[in-house]
Amino acid sequence: MIQGYFRVAASTPKLAVADPVMNAKEIEKCIVEASERGVSLLVFPELSLTGYTCGDLFFQRALRESALDALFSLVDSTRNLPILSIVGLPIEADNKLYNCAAVFTGGQVLGFVPKSHLPNYGEFYERRHFAPGSRSRKVILRGIEYELGTDQLFICSEIPGLRLAVEICEDLWVPSPPSVRHTVAGATVIANLSASDETIAKASYRRTLVSSLSARCICGYIYADAGFGESTTDMVFAGHNLIAENGKVLSESRLFSSEMILQDLDGDILTQERIRQTTYPLSSSEDAHYVRHVFSLSTRPSTLLRSVDPYPFVPSDLTERERRCEEILSIQATGLATRLSHTGIRNVVIGMSGGLDSTLAYLVCIRAFALLDLPLTGIHAVTMPGFGTTSRTYDNACQLAAAYGTSFLEISIEAAVHQHFRDIRQDPHVLDVVYENSQARERTQILMDLANQCNALVIGTGDLSELALGWATYNGDHMSMYAVNSSIPKTLVRYLISYAASSTSDTISGILKDILETPVSPELLPHKNDQITQVTEDLVGPYVLHDFFLYYFMRLGFPPEKIFLLARIAFTGTYDDETIEKWLTVFLKRFFAQQFKRSCLPDGPKVGSVTLSPRADWRMPSDASVKIWLDRHKAN
Repeated sequence: MIQGYFRVAASTPKLAVADPVMNAKEIEKCIVEASERGVSLLVFPELSLTGYTCGDLFFQRALRESALDALFSLVDSTRNLPILSIVGLPIEADNKLYNCAAVFTGGQVLGFVPKSHLPNYGEFYERRHFAPGSRSRKVILRGIEYELGTDQLFICSEIPGLRLAVEICEDLWVPSPPSVRHTVAGATVIANLSASDETIAKASYRRTLVSSLSARCICGYIYADAGFGESTTDMVFAGHNLIAENGKVLSESRLFSSEMILQDLDGDILTQERIRQTTYPLSSSEDAHYVRHVFSLSTRPSTLLRSVDPYPFVPSDLTERERRCEEILSIQATGLATRLSHTGIRNVVIGMSGGLDSTLAYLVCIRAFALLDLPLTGIHAVTMPGFGTTSRTYDNACQLAAAYGTSFLEISIEAAVHQHFRDIRQDPHVLDVVYENSQARERTQILMDLANQCNALVIGTGDLSELALGWATYNGDHMSMYAVNSSIPKTLVRYLISYAASSTSDTISGILKDILETPVSPELLPHKNDQITQVTEDLVGPYVLHDFFLYYFMRLGFPPEKIFLLARIAFTGTYDDETIEKWLTVFLKRFFAQQFKRSCLPDGPKVGSVTLSPRADWRMPSDASVKIWLDRHKAN
């Protein structure tokens, strides 16, 4: 196990109907292969020892006894493998026949879980052969006592995130699947042994069922489907195996292929999400009857199978990214439009620097005014050149305002800031924090006073990444009357502007593309030969790293050592370990030290699942210590 991850698999072995001996041999091969590949939990299809399509042969004692013989032989032959396996077979108990899953490891069967819901419609007639499962009870098979029942949990002592429950095929398709009850009782992983025949469009629906149930239950879900070898008298089986985690399908087999799929589930994510969602049900007294089997698995170091996206805030799929960008811009614009409508204000004032953040905020203003059918002249764009302003950013700000036809005003801050330096006896040749912040606060004062003049709202331009790092001047660009970018990370800002550039005129698109290519800079230090000398990412680190750290720190509550591990995977070939370690340290220190700025943020719309608003998702004391986070990072 690595940082809460454990490997699971779903396998569809070759099958011969009504030949448990042959089927057990094929299953054993799969178990050996899976164990060699570091799998801790392996799931096989429904009735995998006999075949699902045996029909009235299930009434034959010879078949049932052969299946039981094959099971115990399989259990014994795999006793030395550190893996939990689940196979399907018919079990006779109390004068009834049950469609069961047998869960075994270390040479022992831990329990038998019967199918709860038996389909008896269309091509299915399971009630002809089987009885529905019920709560657990003791049964004796071959002189040994076992648990047989639906309400069983299988808990791994070495892997905290591996708390397993089982349901079988149709159990997933009913309005209230047993897995809902199992996960409330404590299961984090659901195994489904299935024999779902293939018909047109069924695969898509099956995928939706698995992903949505894993989301609703906040669990891992392993779905193993019957495939080649089942009788095709009336049905064809495609071996559609799926592994999902909290709403996301992590791995999926090709239809009509007999293959094993593997993936690493993250027990930390499942636990953290259940803690975060306070509406997730508590286990109740009704769950006390569950039988809990604790088993042991030796864990082995391994590399992770699953990939890690370096851009957790940005969809990798182009179509989904464009849809997401449109939705985000609409949320931002609707938030601003609602605030304007509520206050009766028909004007906004926005500082235009020619940089990414002010450009995005400006585009949001354009959309909001369109929603309210207000004239664009009510958008008062103000450029305030200072000591570090370059002609590139200045020209882009001017040209963008002219292209859209909004009101535009230029006010140089140099004279006012020099006067301020004289007032406070600041040497203008000392390029310190006073030199920089005086400019930021002067700009904010201008915007606030202009807003008072024309009864307008000052629109904030700062983004989520800057708030996380505290990269804003307190009571300067930190303050506004409505902050439309406050929950947009810097990596996403770029894609939003790029999306806007792809759906506008050539003139505006050209301006936006040049803004995207301009280095991120506050332009508070003097330029050199009209070139930017103060590059933000040289000072605080790459935003792509900080956004990555922010997502896993805030959204998932991961400790520094796990964030570091994921960053190493995500940025292989881009950043080395030393660089990641350096900027993760910077992130942690700045995040804790700068909370006081976040405690008094202006209003702004929540867009994604991560926001730092003290009224929404993040409440943190400004004097919290970062020590334990740094200690764990250093010890990594």
